[in-house]
Amino acid sequence: MTGRLARLGLAVVAALVIIAPLYWMVVVAFSSRRELLGGDLRVWPRSFTLENLERVFSSFPVVTWFGNSLAISLVVAVLSVSTSLLAGYAFAHLRFPGSNVLFFVALGTLVLPIQVIMVSLFRIVTGLGLYGTYWAVILPTAASAFGLFLARQFLLGIPRELIEAARIDGASHLRIFRSIVLPLAKPLIAVLFFMSLLQSWNDFAWPLIALRDNALYTLPIGLLYLQGQFGSDYGATMAFALVNVIPMVVVFLAFQRYFVAGLTRSGIK
Repeated sequence: MTGRLARLGLAVVAALVIIAPLYWMVVVAFSSRRELLGGDLRVWPRSFTLENLERVFSSFPVVTWFGNSLAISLVVAVLSVSTSLLAGYAFAHLRFPGSNVLFFVALGTLVLPIQVIMVSLFRIVTGLGLYGTYWAVILPTAASAFGLFLARQFLLGIPRELIEAARIDGASHLRIFRSIVLPLAKPLIAVLFFMSLLQSWNDFAWPLIALRDNALYTLPIGLLYLQGQFGSDYGATMAFALVNVIPMVVVFLAFQRYFVAGLTRSGIK
């Protein structure tokens, strides 16, 4: 009983630490400018106001930037999930020369920060004529080494006997993947989709380089642009940040059951 209470107390403390920044973001975003400038910020706004959101939406094309982030993130998530599942199935249930070496080489790319490969990526997208387009942001992130790792670990849990029985019945690998693997991999799909969506949604460095048209900016780039324009207007900054954060919070709450199940079955403790 004591151990359970201790774990519960630690969980509550950890939750409060995680929630505190989001809570203050909400408080600042919905506090009046007079309260913020006068240093009269309270635990909850004295007068709940939407003036910060109104100022942000009237001064910047937030709806356009939101649409750009949503479009890019959804396409990246779909492509990343597809490539991770297909490659994970190949590494988990197919035997071909050099498979282990190739798998560890793919995992080795996880240690490379984006700054190391930015010049190479820029030269590639420029050579392909994609610079300044959505595809310059989407294609370099359409595959994920970590997603491949998760998919392989998850799919190794599918009994090989089940795959072999389907092969004996004459099913092709594509048929096995479509009829057996995908129905069993719903928790994995949810994990991969959310992680890819979150990473793409919050990506800043590469879109900042790959996009040159203001109309194609994503929300993280727009937030930097807003900070440069508004300076110390913390209410507007927090309101814009809230627009960026809330969609991912909603997506996580909607998929959290599958997210936890997928991580557990993938062997990530």
